[in-house]
Amino acid sequence: MSARTWALALLGFSATRVSRQPGSTWVCVAALGLAAVTLGTVAWRRARPRRRRRLQQVGTVAQLWIYPIKSCKGVSVTEAECTAMGLRCGHLRDRFWLVVNEEGNMVTARQEPRLVQISLTCEDDNLTLSAAYTKDLLLPITPPATNPLLQCRVHGLEVQGRDCGEDAAQWISGFLKTQRCRLVHFEPHMHPRSSQKMRASFRPTDQVAYADASPFLVLSEASLEDLNSRLERRVKAANFRPNIVISGCGIYAEDSWNEVLIGDVELKRVMPCTRCLLTTVDPDTGIMDKKEPLETLKSYRLCEPSEQALCGKLPTFGQYFALENPGTIKVGDPVYLLS
Repeated sequence: MSARTWALALLGFSATRVSRQPGSTWVCVAALGLAAVTLGTVAWRRARPRRRRRLQQVGTVAQLWIYPIKSCKGVSVTEAECTAMGLRCGHLRDRFWLVVNEEGNMVTARQEPRLVQISLTCEDDNLTLSAAYTKDLLLPITPPATNPLLQCRVHGLEVQGRDCGEDAAQWISGFLKTQRCRLVHFEPHMHPRSSQKMRASFRPTDQVAYADASPFLVLSEASLEDLNSRLERRVKAANFRPNIVISGCGIYAEDSWNEVLIGDVELKRVMPCTRCLLTTVDPDTGIMDKKEPLETLKSYRLCEPSEQALCGKLPTFGQYFALENPGTIKVGDPVYLLS
């Protein structure tokens, strides 16, 4: 095929038809020129590097926390996988275990403040339940399939859990000494709870196991320090149970981060986290103050009247995020604001 014929064909012309028309030479020249421009444009687009989004570093990952059992002690990790349902480090996943009463209703530190003293850790093929002045209890990582599936309720929503056995039930009940409780575990085949059914700001695809509503809670060290400057007695990040703590940013900067990038992980801000009596439980002693830091937060962190439909009359502290792109994050990773 001649260059003339090829160029005409590229542009959708018939060489035979064009040759029969007056001035066909000029048509051929024009066709060759247009073909050259077209091919040049295609080659340039393929060869040029993809334009990257502008990135602005706004902080650094200072702490990563996983809370295996809802309302119990957190586990500090240096690296974690960000999944659609929260942080994961090995066999430990955020809020994938739950304490329930005999009716299947969740039991949290709002009702049983001493829960914050119970920890769940993982080593080799065993999970370990620990608490002060109590003998450790070893459990299998995966409860036996012969253990019953329990129908549980978290904030009024039904969700299943595999019973972790009589030993775990006796251990937790014996530590609390107030009511008969059981420990359940969320398994991959179980249907998660819809975040949107808890808070309308979430997307239909956002889901959690036993967390309140969001898979990720982000808080900055600067915001915590600002709160402590207003308190007579300092509190810890553990009072607020964040998953990702950020350093090197301004006070309450996290309130304005609509989308952040940490490594390959993209997180999208959904809404502020409203605060309740659980923040008044001392994470070291399990004693509930019922006043601070909640009363101080109410003095300066209440929502604007226009936002009360979203947040109600509770103060906010920290921000709920949802996953846009999964990956792994580490302590020390820079945090970028996507713009």
